[in-house]
Amino acid sequence: MNPSHSVQTSTPEQPLDLFLAGSLFFDVIFTGLTSRMAPGTEVMADGMGSVPGGIANLAVAASRLGLNTGLSTGFGDDAYGRWSWSLLSKQEHIDLSRSRMFEHWHSAVTVSIATDGDRSMITHGHDMPESFATMIGNPPSASACIIDLHTSHDEEPWWNSVDTAATKIFADSGWDPTEKWDVATLAPLDRCHAFLPNHVEAMKYTRTETPEQALTKLADRVPLAVVTRGADGAIAVDSETGERASAPGLPVRAFDATGAGDVFAAGIVLGTLEGWPLEQRLRFAILCSGLAVENFGGSLASPGWGDIADWWAMLRSRSDAYSRELSREYGFLDDAIPRHATRSVRRAEATFGLLDEAEHHAHGTFSPPQTPTHKDT
Repeated sequence: MNPSHSVQTSTPEQPLDLFLAGSLFFDVIFTGLTSRMAPGTEVMADGMGSVPGGIANLAVAASRLGLNTGLSTGFGDDAYGRWSWSLLSKQEHIDLSRSRMFEHWHSAVTVSIATDGDRSMITHGHDMPESFATMIGNPPSASACIIDLHTSHDEEPWWNSVDTAATKIFADSGWDPTEKWDVATLAPLDRCHAFLPNHVEAMKYTRTETPEQALTKLADRVPLAVVTRGADGAIAVDSETGERASAPGLPVRAFDATGAGDVFAAGIVLGTLEGWPLEQRLRFAILCSGLAVENFGGSLASPGWGDIADWWAMLRSRSDAYSRELSREYGFLDDAIPRHATRSVRRAEATFGLLDEAEHHAHGTFSPPQTPTHKDT
């Protein structure tokens, strides 16, 4: 079987703020389990949602914040893939001109079970029929791109041809499944503007004992080093501005942690492109990821500016000491929210779609749109 790609969207009408490439998954998420899973048992769940996952988490998070986002990924030509294409291009306004829908190739599917503020996952999928380097060709003009350092060493990474004079490269590492934490993995940081690992990854790669020590070492490698610390917030160094900052986590009820790191990264990219002070960038990214984990649904739980405005109005309405202190720390939102009012989108419901829509996908009568629409969710 030799899958071939079919349709794609039209050429972007305007330069991109952010360009991404990565694997797409169709996520089925179960929440509110009545008991823990055990062999030979059936467990009921209070909630279930279906959303595009994987790289879609990051793409949706960025687009919801008003970043003109382009995505390169592979879609299956099954109902899952066709629905994901429609949702990402039409509802989330993501440019898919460098994505492909492959014939006779089914979507990768992940079942995610959210419990105790974390999740367990089961995934099935096959390698994409075409490499990202082939699919992308010359990367499009963009103010920023986010890359995964764990790119196959068997091929030239697509981002090697990115013009770093015009595009800021933000790097993530992810968990090393070999747990060897080979320092050679960080070699591409020489071309990167920023590196955003979590504290465990940062300490493993730098062979240090504290997040602060790891941050200091990473700051020697990239202009912007950010180390996330889960519920404890984040720390960062911006060598270009001479800033060193930290920001605490927000007390939230973590319902589904899927995609929280992606939402954080999108917030950092936005704040960096807008030239915000480092502490404000950290606080904003922490707020965005905190709002995301309070809802389930991975990509579709990402907050838009409407959700941020709702949170800000609620906080300002409270009179307790903690809320007053938070209001002072997040005072920069008084300026940021009005400037992004034209993109005051809010979260969407995590669902596969209406029955008649799903039937169109299943019978192949749906085709990806040729031009993106701009209807807010």
